[in-house]
Amino acid sequence: MSHTPDLSCIKNQLVAQILQQLQIDLKIYHHPPLPTVAVAKVHRGIIEGLHLKNLFLRDSKEQMWLIVVPEDQKIDLKELEKKLGCGRLSFGSVERLEKYLGVTPGSVSPLAVINDHEDQVQVIFDEQLLHHPVITCHPLQNDITLSLSIQGLLKFMEANHHYPRFLS
Repeated sequence: MSHTPDLSCIKNQLVAQILQQLQIDLKIYHHPPLPTVAVAKVHRGIIEGLHLKNLFLRDSKEQMWLIVVPEDQKIDLKELEKKLGCGRLSFGSVERLEKYLGVTPGSVSPLAVINDHEDQVQVIFDEQLLHHPVITCHPLQNDITLSLSIQGLLKFMEANHHYPRFLS
């Protein structure tokens, strides 16, 4: 991968600024908006890295969760509830997504923790992510995809006071 390229195309300048400050190596890919995994598979073209699926969930106790898994990973919410030891999980509303992560559906990304200033969202990564040298995510807009190392993503997460748990 090349060193951090010109990030002026990223609308959220704070995301771009932190990626540059942390000197995270990445590649930028421009494409039409990709609001879902299904659409992304058809229209993204060739983008280096493991593609992710990001689920914004809440439990019955009002805890917010961001679940990050490989795009083809099936998720059983009942099984996930057991692993997390949490109340009943359901998908977070558009309003909650905006309130806690500052994004709209189709732009959910681990980078959205930058907007969780009160550390309300617990982040869970599938442990498979650790076995891939390059992963992809949107920079809070779904017309750009970034390819970066999992170490680079973890560095970004830690700089924003979010330390993901890894589960199988």
